[in-house]
Amino acid sequence: MFTNDEEEFFKMSISKFENMLKTNKICFFDSEEFENIILHYLDSGKLNLSKKALKLGLEQHPNSVGLKLVQVELLVFEDKLEKAEKLLNEIQAIDPRNDEVYIQRAAIYSKQNKHHKAIECLNIALQYTEDFADVYSLLGMEYLYIDEVSLAKDAFIKCLEHDEEDQTALYNVVYCYDFLDNHTDAIQFLEEFIDHNPYSEVAWHQLGRQFFNIKDYRKAIEAYDFASIIDEKFTGAYIEKGKAYEKLKMFQQAINCYKEVLQIEDPSSYVYRKIGWCYENLKNLDKALKYYLKSVHEDPLMDKSWVAIADLYLKKNDFKKALQFVNKALSIEEHNYLYWRRYAIINKDLQFYEEAELGFRKAIDHGDTLLDTWLFWSDVLVALNSNTTAIEKLLKATEIFNDENEIEYRLAGLYTLTNEIEKALYHLTNALALNYKNHTLLKELFPMVWENKKVQTYIKNFNKH
Repeated sequence: MFTNDEEEFFKMSISKFENMLKTNKICFFDSEEFENIILHYLDSGKLNLSKKALKLGLEQHPNSVGLKLVQVELLVFEDKLEKAEKLLNEIQAIDPRNDEVYIQRAAIYSKQNKHHKAIECLNIALQYTEDFADVYSLLGMEYLYIDEVSLAKDAFIKCLEHDEEDQTALYNVVYCYDFLDNHTDAIQFLEEFIDHNPYSEVAWHQLGRQFFNIKDYRKAIEAYDFASIIDEKFTGAYIEKGKAYEKLKMFQQAINCYKEVLQIEDPSSYVYRKIGWCYENLKNLDKALKYYLKSVHEDPLMDKSWVAIADLYLKKNDFKKALQFVNKALSIEEHNYLYWRRYAIINKDLQFYEEAELGFRKAIDHGDTLLDTWLFWSDVLVALNSNTTAIEKLLKATEIFNDENEIEYRLAGLYTLTNEIEKALYHLTNALALNYKNHTLLKELFPMVWENKKVQTYIKNFNKH
């Protein structure tokens, strides 16, 4: 990281270099200047400019080990690993104690998926380096590549011991704890880190996340409060605090948090949707609708907001408008079984049975595993006079759901309608054995079957047993 004076000098070097390219006048730079210029363009994705800077740098400083190491980094970036390795061997012969030699060799091994060899190289680099934080950070990443998450965590912690301001390392430590599902130790680590770095808003924010994970929402809110006090524009802290308030059913406080976010940054479809959801829970449906509409105005592809609007209209029993908005969501995300299920149920209530049948079929095709979906699907098929198909679907459902009386009653009714009396009685027996009290389901779904004297007699005699 540059000091202010170094930053100013670096900017002047870049300006001087670019001016040289425009005028074709050769200017002198020391080798370190060239290294910084090359890496700047490489980090910016300007590969051609970094190559030009390297070429000019080596012309002016042909024996610079630093520039040759930067050349290795460029070759690795371009996947020219054999050339990079050959050049590294030459550099190592000249300067065997240079930590960058082992760091770049580790980068080559890593690209070749030889992560254990990369780790060996980085451990050697630790013997020579002055930048321990950087090497430990690289070690942590290599351990992650081979799923040694605990060792990765230890490496990132050591990185932080050498550079407490390395936020990436801090996030990585917490990621490792999360992966290990060890929230208690994560909390202990973060609290100790905060003891030494009380003004680290990232650490407070991550501490809040850990308390949220263990469902201690009040402590999570306290931690998010500290994060937002340290950095008043830390929107992540306000959003997470809002979620914690939601869990405590303190919806007005959650709304206040989300509105803070809108004061800090540009309008957000996600935040509008969260506010809408909170107002919905406060039974203020008009304000909920207002914010859901703001959400889709901000991002017309926010399918969850279209569905939220549909659900609002369902609460108002306005099925036609609900269907209109579910269709909007499906036009964005056609593989979501929950949307297809809503689409089907609304169409069923509107008695649009063909559309409802399509919806239930699509819902199951896309992963719906609810028993009700199968039951409603069969009911719609009955409404379409497709009794044989309804039987097929219910028999399929019996392979998934064992001993469900609602399936058995439906099969009993359908087999009676198709004059397959033996099968009807078999399934009626199963249904009555599973749940005798629910036998009035036949009356609700199949009035004609219910009025059948043989069926009534069978039910009464079954009860006597």
